[in-house]
Amino acid sequence: MKIICSKSNLLIGVNTVSKAVPSKTTMTILECILIDTTKGEIKLTANDMELGIETIIEGEIIEKGIIALDAKILLEMVRKLPDNDVTITTDASYKAIITCEKAKFNIAGKAGEDFSALPQIDRSESISVSQFTLKEVIRQTIFSIADNFTNKILTGELFEIQNDILKIVSSDGLRISLRRIHLKNSYPAKKVIVPGKTLSEISKILLGDTEKEVNIFFTNKHILFEFDNTTVVSRLIEGDYLNIDNILSVDYETKVTVNKKEFQSCIDRSTLLVKEGDKKPIILNILDNVMELKMNSVIGSLNEEIDIAKTGKDLMIGFDPKFLIDALKVIENEQIELKLLNSKSPCFIKDEEENYTYLILPVTFNSVK
Repeated sequence: MKIICSKSNLLIGVNTVSKAVPSKTTMTILECILIDTTKGEIKLTANDMELGIETIIEGEIIEKGIIALDAKILLEMVRKLPDNDVTITTDASYKAIITCEKAKFNIAGKAGEDFSALPQIDRSESISVSQFTLKEVIRQTIFSIADNFTNKILTGELFEIQNDILKIVSSDGLRISLRRIHLKNSYPAKKVIVPGKTLSEISKILLGDTEKEVNIFFTNKHILFEFDNTTVVSRLIEGDYLNIDNILSVDYETKVTVNKKEFQSCIDRSTLLVKEGDKKPIILNILDNVMELKMNSVIGSLNEEIDIAKTGKDLMIGFDPKFLIDALKVIENEQIELKLLNSKSPCFIKDEEENYTYLILPVTFNSVK
């Protein structure tokens, strides 16, 4: 095999697929990136058997071939090459010679035929969303997935299609993030659970172009994202997700309308009094036309008031300040609504159109003055 391509194209391709290279594996072939030119295009592939990424880069193919090269070595090597054309040549003994200007590397590779190909996905069921929309909706929900494996279901996000609505949900058991996307067409009902790792890696690859679309294909066991010259295939998480509709149908007795930026800034200030690792709630004392925010810790105390519009009962309730900030910083609305039932029931932050809903469970606290 012999190919010539620009350093920038090669680096983008290697960096893209390397996100599917496992950090630890007993299969050394999976630590590699496959370079395959047998079909007349320069295709790079990585696969950890749960997540697979392939991308096609521009370049000149002098001689067709296939080889697997160590991903970590290849990535660091390409990063440090001069900004010029790179030539990769291989021989029958799976040696690769990589040259750029006066730099010349000679590294050992592996037989490309030993590499695990990505699964073939039936492309009969698909939806399309803009790259910008998908990147945004991941950002607006990914923070509330579970980061441990005690409940594997919660390490992923629910993708649910109902007619022309795509609903994306994440939860770590203490909060729920929900976003609704309006699709251009109606589709048959579908529910799948996509691993959080897959979505996190996709959001890093997507440029967020409003004019370009991502085609998403579903099977019973896999989901495929196709955009630009890149394909991402991931196994789905098996099982049933939380019954979100029942959880989100709770009534409320207090509704608060507040300026989002002012509310977020106040909560952010309160975290100055919390040492890393400490769990100190911020107390919201909701009264007519004003909400008192209070924080007490070993460092000191905060007591601040912000103006609100309130309907319903007065209420004092406590929350983990980080949970509130996480939700508020991904909401674009200038004014937000909090809907609450009592001090032991969750708080709902949602818009009138219900394009987003954030549920946060309260925490217990000692009485404050």
